[in-house]
Amino acid sequence: MHVDDFGYLLHLYYGTRSEGTMDYLPTYADRSGCCCSPHEAGTRTYSLDVLPQEFPFQGNGDLRSTLLQVRDESGTFGCDLRYVRHEVRAGKYGLPGLPASYADADTDGAETLSVTLADERIGLEVELLFGVIPEIDIIARAAIVRNNGDGRVTVEKLQSACLDFVAGSFDVITFNGQHCMERKPSRQHVLPGSFSVGSRRGQSSHQYNPFMILCDRDATETAGRAWSMSFVYSGNFKAEVEQTQYQQIRMQMGLSDELFSYPLEPGEQLVAPEVIMTYSNEGLEHLSHNLHRCIRRHVCRGPWRDAPRPILVNSWEAHYFNFTGDELVRLAEKAADLGMDMLVMDDGWFGARDDDCRSLGDWTVNEEKLGGTLAQLIERVNATGVKFGIWVEPEMVNENSDLFRAHPDWALAIPGKQPALGRDQLVLDFSRKEVRDNLFDQLCRVLDQGNIEYLKWDFNRSMIDIYSHATVDQGRVIYDYYLGLYDVLERLVQRYPNLLIEGCAAGGGRFDAGWFHYAPQFWTSDNTDGHDRMTIQYGSSFGYPCSVMGAHVSACPNEVNGRTVSLSARGLIAMSGGGFGYELDLLELNDRACEIIREQIKRYRSIEGLVREGLYYRLTDPMSDDVYAWEFMAEDGSEAIVNAVVAKAEGYGEARYVVPRGLTRDAFYREVASDRVYPANALMDMGLPLPVSSALYMSRSYHFVRVDE
Repeated sequence: MHVDDFGYLLHLYYGTRSEGTMDYLPTYADRSGCCCSPHEAGTRTYSLDVLPQEFPFQGNGDLRSTLLQVRDESGTFGCDLRYVRHEVRAGKYGLPGLPASYADADTDGAETLSVTLADERIGLEVELLFGVIPEIDIIARAAIVRNNGDGRVTVEKLQSACLDFVAGSFDVITFNGQHCMERKPSRQHVLPGSFSVGSRRGQSSHQYNPFMILCDRDATETAGRAWSMSFVYSGNFKAEVEQTQYQQIRMQMGLSDELFSYPLEPGEQLVAPEVIMTYSNEGLEHLSHNLHRCIRRHVCRGPWRDAPRPILVNSWEAHYFNFTGDELVRLAEKAADLGMDMLVMDDGWFGARDDDCRSLGDWTVNEEKLGGTLAQLIERVNATGVKFGIWVEPEMVNENSDLFRAHPDWALAIPGKQPALGRDQLVLDFSRKEVRDNLFDQLCRVLDQGNIEYLKWDFNRSMIDIYSHATVDQGRVIYDYYLGLYDVLERLVQRYPNLLIEGCAAGGGRFDAGWFHYAPQFWTSDNTDGHDRMTIQYGSSFGYPCSVMGAHVSACPNEVNGRTVSLSARGLIAMSGGGFGYELDLLELNDRACEIIREQIKRYRSIEGLVREGLYYRLTDPMSDDVYAWEFMAEDGSEAIVNAVVAKAEGYGEARYVVPRGLTRDAFYREVASDRVYPANALMDMGLPLPVSSALYMSRSYHFVRVDE
């Protein structure tokens, strides 16, 4: 970046590591008077509407999409930010009240660049934060807007990161979907105009993930340039790509400006959440590896970050709301017999919760249903040899609940308007401290009753009626809500540091880097169909490591789409998640199914470390290829797991070959099951043949160990 003669901070270059200066890249020319210039420039050859910028703002000539729009106390739009100072600090910055990546100066070589811009007229100051983690080739960006003036300033738009490209022909890749089919990759050419995805749903959403890639049109997994942005935030967002009148490209990401208008009184500040950026000139695969390392090592925290996760059975698809304590104990006994580590008691254990229309907000144990206290049930489950976990949905409330009857104003609802219901529930106002404290105290009373080692935190509806009784400025509510949510989560992980938390939002509706700062895994989708999970987990892998993906084997025909996939294939696909488990009635399984599950559990334990920490390779595209193939490789190249599932069968056909990547060139690898030794070069050039005439959903897994002598 470069501070020019007028004090504006220009963006110059983000690409392959290079020495020297890049201030030759911007061009200056008279654009026939169509582009405005700062008054003091005195020339028509200078315009911020053309120049690449590090933090574009509305108010001094840039008419492209900007990162910042403000109104002063008179209601007038516009500011004029000029460079004031900068400093470099050791270590990676943190953000007050918000999740962010972390890194140490000594062990990671991390540094923070702080650049301060200011508008003297309205007393506005913006501190730009750049956190550099060179070990994994990551630059993280955030911004803090401060009102140092005498009057109120209202922030109408605030985004965190921008990349301006002076030239190039690019594709943009986003990850779109719906409930039960999240994060499908969508790739399209960047054309003149503005392209954006985002969420106005009060959560990062099933529909559009807060992660975006810009790449060369011919970029592949292994070749071409690619840039990415990942938002470390779980609420509303907007990601934009704009091609301008002069074929320049702007990529940006941050808070959504819809349902947002944030006032700052003198002395107050507003923090723009972090965006994690990385660059690759070796294709999409290398970009993903950078992001996987970042989220695994520098976003996830706590003792579970690097530890094997328990293999669990969840009670939901086995019993739904209709269970007793005795039935859960029998399920736990079968889980122990099959070699599982944990039973999770899902929805239905509290209040009068016999369906999804009541009792959210009343986190008191239904001892009649459980046949005793929660402590007694936990002891009975632990006595079978498995751990105990529990499901909660603390951000929600049913109108038919004691909490709502006592505090109807604690729900987000517009006075005088009948609220929109989702799943017969409303959203609690987590922007209010008394609401958060009440729910936190209720959760603690539950967690303190026994040896609860896992918590599934759910969120099952969007935010519609945005109104808080605690403020007159309703444009701040959603942002303050997420400060409140992160406050509760931080208090929870501090009080229960060994508790394994898994996030869920009707499946994968809040699957974002912000969540992983508080919990190391998230339920990837409510759709556990093996066929669909190929695409869901494939798409998720572009921006997120497999270690954070919750993936279970469920019963067939699948409850979402009625499809039947072999138990072997379902298991192999689910074993590609760090949160592996089962979600079916174990007591209904026949002997052969039990035998397969025992083998799956044994297999997963042997490869779990490689799934959690290895390099992930997308060997095929399940959206277009006949075979879904993927690979886990040890960072040092010493071993690899190559998996394949036949996704399309056409009777007698050609042999299909799976081509691994990342093996050590000129080395030899022994395949463990067959004990056959293969030359790495040939495997990576021609591949490994699958059985000819493979049946639909036939699955194979190959474990290669490098022969070092």
